[in-house]
Amino acid sequence: MIDLSFAGLVGAILGTVVAAIVYAPLVAIAERGFKTRGQPQTAQEREMFGQEISLLRRTVLAADIIVLGGIGYWLGQTVGG
Repeated sequence: MIDLSFAGLVGAILGTVVAAIVYAPLVAIAERGFKTRGQPQTAQEREMFGQEISLLRRTVLAADIIVLGGIGYWLGQTVGG
């Protein structure tokens, strides 16, 4: 059985809440850097650009939740025992 501490789980939940709060600014920064490549010209390029932006947003969300949830669990486990 996996031993999960209550304090660690509370920390993970708080880390996930923080991840939800910082998601929008992180996506804005990532999209700004992504859009410096230039604007798509053809319809096919615009469609591909939309797909790439969608994938970028999902990647940022997943990484954000994993990293901050993990840090929250670790901090909760460390502080709360």
